[in-house]
Amino acid sequence: MKKIVFVFVLLASALVSAQKNIYENTKFDELTEDHNILAIIPFIAHLELKQTVNHDELKVLAKKEGYAVQNALETYFARRKKRKKFNVDFQNIHNTNAILAQNGIDYNNIDTYTTQELCKILEVDGIISGNLNLNILLSEGVPTDFSFMDYFSGDANYGRIGLKISDGNTGKLLWKYENGITKKTGKNTNELIDKMMRTASRKFPYDKEKKKKNKD
Repeated sequence: MKKIVFVFVLLASALVSAQKNIYENTKFDELTEDHNILAIIPFIAHLELKQTVNHDELKVLAKKEGYAVQNALETYFARRKKRKKFNVDFQNIHNTNAILAQNGIDYNNIDTYTTQELCKILEVDGIISGNLNLNILLSEGVPTDFSFMDYFSGDANYGRIGLKISDGNTGKLLWKYENGITKKTGKNTNELIDKMMRTASRKFPYDKEKKKKNKD
């Protein structure tokens, strides 16, 4: 019984924490009324690795981490979409990256373009983007040498991730979720995204079931 209560407390704490880290535009429904498709672009990663890495190699590694998150998000949304959970579609990231490349846009300069510019080029209604701050290479997996108590205490902070959705017409921020990256949040990029999005799923703005309940 004590174990059940303990697990419940952990889940409740995680939910409360997630809600505090979530922002949703008060005019979300109005701004997204005609949204049909969103594009997921590579995340911008900032690495502060413990090992010595030269500047050029650091840029390559950061790019790898940014694309890993893009890929993990597509995998998550594709899996959830099969259950008909969302009222929008998500552009195939291979198409997204190909169109960007055809227009001279890549990881190194994508942050110099506005949301409106990117949406026009990609022919989508909104952009899913974000930032990563890491002191490890999450795509290669987190260190496994940790104790049982570390898992529950949340020690060994590996960084932070911020995910946001922006409107293509106005460029306004529609939704944002931030989360710390620790041993508890996943052993690699895919697991991190899966756990993070499942934690925030009750607040995800394009959730069909959530919108239906709110209308009822």
